[in-house]
Amino acid sequence: MRLTKRDQDTSTAQTGLGLSRRHFLRNTSIATGGVAAASFLAPGMIQQAEASKSAVHSSPVDVKRTICSHCSVGCGVYAEVQNGVWTGQEPAFDHPFNLGGHCAKGAALREHGHGERRLKYPMKLVDGKWQKVTWEQAIDEIGDKMQAIREESGPDSVYWLGSAKFNNEQAYLFRKFAALWGTNNVDHQARICHSTTVAGVANTWGYGAMTNSFNDIHNCKSIILIGANPAEAHPVSLQHIFRAKERNKAHIICVDPRFTRTAAHANEYIRIRPGSDVAFIWGLLWHIFENGWEDKQFIAQRVYGMDKIRTEVANWTPAEVESVTGVPEEQMRQAAKSLADNRPGTVIWCMGGTQHTTGNNNTRAYCILMLALGNMGKAGGGTNIFRGHDNVQGATDLGVLSHTLPGYYGLTDGAWKHWSKVWDLDFEWVKSRFDQSVYRTLKPMNNSGIPVSRWIDGVLENKKNIDQNDNLRAMVYWGHAVNSQTRGVEMKTAMEKLELMVIVDPYPTHAAVMHDKKDGVYLLPATTQFETYGSVTASNRSIQWRDKVIEPLFESKPDHIIMHKFAVKLGFDEQLFKNISISNEEPLIEDITREFNRGMWTVGYTGQSPERIKEHQQNWHTFNETSLKGEGGPADGEYYGMPWPCWGTPEMRHPGTPILYDTSKSVAEGGLPFRARYGVEHEGTNILAEGSFTKGSEIKDGYPEFSAELLKKLGWWSDLTQEEQLAADGKNWKTDMSGGIQRVAIKHGCAPFGNAKARAIVWTFPDQVPLHREPLYSNRRDLVSKYPTFDDAESIYRLPTLYKSIQAKDVSTDFPIILTSGRLVEYEGGGEETRSNPWLAELQQEMFVEVNPSDANTLGFKNGDDVWLIGPEGGRIKIKALITPRVDKGVAFLPFHFGGQFQGKDLTSKYPEGSAPYVTGEAANTAMTYGYDPVTVMQETKVSLCRIEKATA
Repeated sequence: MRLTKRDQDTSTAQTGLGLSRRHFLRNTSIATGGVAAASFLAPGMIQQAEASKSAVHSSPVDVKRTICSHCSVGCGVYAEVQNGVWTGQEPAFDHPFNLGGHCAKGAALREHGHGERRLKYPMKLVDGKWQKVTWEQAIDEIGDKMQAIREESGPDSVYWLGSAKFNNEQAYLFRKFAALWGTNNVDHQARICHSTTVAGVANTWGYGAMTNSFNDIHNCKSIILIGANPAEAHPVSLQHIFRAKERNKAHIICVDPRFTRTAAHANEYIRIRPGSDVAFIWGLLWHIFENGWEDKQFIAQRVYGMDKIRTEVANWTPAEVESVTGVPEEQMRQAAKSLADNRPGTVIWCMGGTQHTTGNNNTRAYCILMLALGNMGKAGGGTNIFRGHDNVQGATDLGVLSHTLPGYYGLTDGAWKHWSKVWDLDFEWVKSRFDQSVYRTLKPMNNSGIPVSRWIDGVLENKKNIDQNDNLRAMVYWGHAVNSQTRGVEMKTAMEKLELMVIVDPYPTHAAVMHDKKDGVYLLPATTQFETYGSVTASNRSIQWRDKVIEPLFESKPDHIIMHKFAVKLGFDEQLFKNISISNEEPLIEDITREFNRGMWTVGYTGQSPERIKEHQQNWHTFNETSLKGEGGPADGEYYGMPWPCWGTPEMRHPGTPILYDTSKSVAEGGLPFRARYGVEHEGTNILAEGSFTKGSEIKDGYPEFSAELLKKLGWWSDLTQEEQLAADGKNWKTDMSGGIQRVAIKHGCAPFGNAKARAIVWTFPDQVPLHREPLYSNRRDLVSKYPTFDDAESIYRLPTLYKSIQAKDVSTDFPIILTSGRLVEYEGGGEETRSNPWLAELQQEMFVEVNPSDANTLGFKNGDDVWLIGPEGGRIKIKALITPRVDKGVAFLPFHFGGQFQGKDLTSKYPEGSAPYVTGEAANTAMTYGYDPVTVMQETKVSLCRIEKATA
């Protein structure tokens, strides 16, 4: 908060230097007491702060508009800059998402922007010691080693691990970079947070994203949160949930194995056994179908396959549901009735629902619940899926994934030809960059790469079993926290086998210290997002622009400049930047935006030009705080951030789509039906919508996706200009780069992607109907035989994947406690940047495990004792015991934000000097175990087994 003159005169708690304590803290970003004060209270620094204050306050304030770089609510921030120094910040009270709100992490952003624990210059490990090197030396040495590996083992032996912390432009450039290197071994955090959401949701109704918005929750009359704890993971989102409660008396149900801070705000808390989500949802639907509470008309018009869901749900009687989930019949019935009586309603889920071997089954079940209740495609309804990083939605959309190109185009030759055309490159040249071998059935160019969840196996697995030429020999960890991945013990082994590790990050990260390598490791200092600019996509699909707040600090460089340096060294910079201007080694961000605008027709990332996004940023105060619709001003009638799909070209001025699948609006106004992604019929049955269509549609029924051929059949071909006809002939709405097919379809009131029914069954997935399957590590052996996991698979994403062979081993006697994990409000992700922030480090200084009092008493330890938590695969972590009834008897909870310790060993001395985070702790995932969803290879972190023992001195 800014100090007024009166504040300056009356704030009298003095430091002894004529500087008030309040001024001292404000101008130096120092928290007092505990860890933060320990490194800051030197007299010399106090004198410097006073001198800096007088200089700074004599110069004018330049206010920059930026977006918080933590979770994906997308909170607006005003950053105050004087003489190039970031001196203050305010939450944007006129921003439609946060409305002046800030969480602890958001309030501490300025420290992240100039944190002294940052990695300050390039370094390499030499004989176990960190040495400073120049950028030129680092790029040359790394590039030479990569080229040697490429020549010996092919391009797939170098893994390019990207980041949800990239802005959209950097994310797009990174995926393009990996493609021109010649590999699909590229991925980012979405694989291990919401990949099962994207797959499950996209295969239900067309797009794998949040259907409504945080603001639209104001219109809800019921809210069911399952596997979500927004009070800690997305704190500012709670103000929108509270508005629904205040305005509509919305009934809030929180379903979680643990009584969370979110549960404390709910009308009803339901505790379920970890890993029983599908059984719980089918238990709700049993009561809904039994009592006729489903929306029969909606199902008949807009849903395919609900009859097969009914058949499965009939098996889930109240007694069976209680046996599997632990929830009694009356509580299930009351929850189902509350959802039925209070419509429209929404379901909110996060990683508690996704990080399972049955993750895609869970997310589809949540969707089916909303379809049965008719809550889809309307204000106050939908599936509100909160994303965990500031640009994890955008990085996913822009294709930083091992199974697709930008815009979810896939990896077929047709997808590659489309993007080669966007890039103005010869397809055959792009193809030549890849290994030309055929493994099993596909060439590497068309074969999904190894996902980040399993890069460990890419290193350690016998190469005869891997669907590529050789093992991974080099890893580039670019803005990624390795401690957020499971199987920490095997990860250390894999790191030590790698010939080259490159860590590109503002901080060294846990990856720099968890191994015992002596050389072959490089640290490259990337800037934060406050030292660059560009666009970022919030969880609701709105695209926002960030200003550059400050110039890069120390010797750090923005990610896109580092990509340029590597491209020059590796010899494909001319192709990578063919249509992108370069000035002083920096690719022009706006040119990158325009390039992906030219290609991403599938999801409507084509209408948001840099100019339109900036116009919204400068006028964010003009948008309605509930509908997000512009009320007067330059963006009148448009929706804030032009949430995708924003159809056609920027010149069309499509307003964006605030609520997916809302037929009450015309497509031109942001309405949509469900997407016709899977043809027009299945097994001889119509799967297009019946009697349901968007407002103003000239086709009063379902219809397939649009193509040049369909326009001709409808007699609408002449609506295209001559130039559009030349570009569109032989194309469809996804590949016509003129935008003409989309423009004409919308002119006639139709959605370019067609009008179909949502699918309650997915015939291309292992389980067509979502099934309950016991976790790989289950202590309910009676249920393992009744609800077994999948068969072992020879190859999923290039690697053999185990299921039944693991589940067959009964380890529950030695490891009787169910283990789950989650977030804390103070930290984010792997925690390196937030644990290096003195304001946040002060709030939570130790890693811990939550244990029920009954278990602690039986096991012989008390609150605050050191304990060993041991997993069934050999991982063990030494942590503090927090005794609390928040977790049920037989269940333990770990936060996953810690690193810098490994199996009882403090690794602080292994960081480069001055860069160790203020707080270190054991990584939860050192003790977490094997387990992957068969569709997306999502890791299983929400249910495993462990034992806990008191640690002896």
